[in-house]
Amino acid sequence: MISSTPTVRHPDTGSREVMTVRGWWLVGLNLLIPGSAQLLAGNRRLGRFGVSATFVLWALAIIVLTVYLIDSGILLALGTNTIALTVAQVFLTAYAVLWLVLTLDALRLVRLVKASPSARPFIAGFAVVALVATAGSAAYGAYVTGVARDAIASVFQSGDFQEPVDGRYNIMLLGGDAGADRLGLRPDSISVVSVDAETGSTTIIGIPRNFERATFSEGSPMFQVYPNGYDCGDECLISYLYTVGEEHAELYPDAAENGSNAGIEAMRDAVEGVTGLTIQYYVLIDMEGFAQLIDALGGVEVEIPERLAYGPVTSSVPLGYFEPGVQRLDGYHALWYARSRFGSGDIDRMERQRQVQQAIIQQMDPGNVALKFQAVADAGVQVVSTDIPDVMLGHFIDLAAKSQQLPINTLELVDPQVDVLHPDYPSIHALVQSSLLSPESTE
Repeated sequence: MISSTPTVRHPDTGSREVMTVRGWWLVGLNLLIPGSAQLLAGNRRLGRFGVSATFVLWALAIIVLTVYLIDSGILLALGTNTIALTVAQVFLTAYAVLWLVLTLDALRLVRLVKASPSARPFIAGFAVVALVATAGSAAYGAYVTGVARDAIASVFQSGDFQEPVDGRYNIMLLGGDAGADRLGLRPDSISVVSVDAETGSTTIIGIPRNFERATFSEGSPMFQVYPNGYDCGDECLISYLYTVGEEHAELYPDAAENGSNAGIEAMRDAVEGVTGLTIQYYVLIDMEGFAQLIDALGGVEVEIPERLAYGPVTSSVPLGYFEPGVQRLDGYHALWYARSRFGSGDIDRMERQRQVQQAIIQQMDPGNVALKFQAVADAGVQVVSTDIPDVMLGHFIDLAAKSQQLPINTLELVDPQVDVLHPDYPSIHALVQSSLLSPESTE
């Protein structure tokens, strides 16, 4: 039996004022507690499901916040795990569909034609805002989660967690240059990023591309080809070892299976021999692909100290000039700024490459990346290759956050500190070890 007393479920439909107030209440409650509008005025079974799902989401949010306050590393590990990201994507998609259904049903329950004509567009507009705030946000979250999962799966390897060596993680960072004016890929930018596994204290050790007579780590198969180190009898630059390694792929039969290749492994053995450090992982950044990443970010700002000509080193006339001052460069020009040797030497080039890399890192703020997430993720897949397993990502992100609180040590193995033509390895190893001393926190 229907009650004769007007209620939210059985309103006085003849009163525009009542129906207007009721409409505002329903769309407002739908935003605050999705499902409550159905409990009051619609399908109670749908309402109970919606409210229960809302309370489950609130409980999960409280748990996430608690875990973050206790140990944020757990969330970092989950946020970089492809299985966890898949589960999160499924949940977010389900919530997006549920909130879409609840919002459209709440708008039906409002009965806009019964509300005041002047209020109808505002009630409908508020419902649309609620739809974007709930279903739209969940749908975008599912999309971003899926993109992140696919990017992680494409770039990073599956593998086991590794403990640090002598308390540090050492990562070889190669800037691969495969431009149109050269044969094959040459890692002209060679660095080792050494991170203290407890404090995050970081040292970046730079090795110039023109470093000659590189030795190899103990037991390296490269000694079969060069028993006295890389002494080829002519210009034996360390950057050439990538190509040399590829020419002797039989020396590294397991490289591809481990997410690497013979060229990278030859470089790893040489970098270990030069620095005296054990290199656990590598990251190869395609300098040509940098242009795509920079364009995805909307360009990059760099401060150019003096007028610089750019163009192929073999050309007698430059393609153009970079004028001094702060400039926003697109991908094409940023790449030329980083790799040009027209009228300048390798050391200057190394400095410009580091300058562009640091500018990209500084300008990859969360807001900028979020707005262009798909393009940035696609570019990242094209730009980066590595053998870092996905299980290590959360730990490395946590160490990166710690490292931001500390000054970064730098060591450039260049003249006059190091003789790059006839290197003294005991002296170089001592320099490297002294550079690893952890600085005090700047806090």
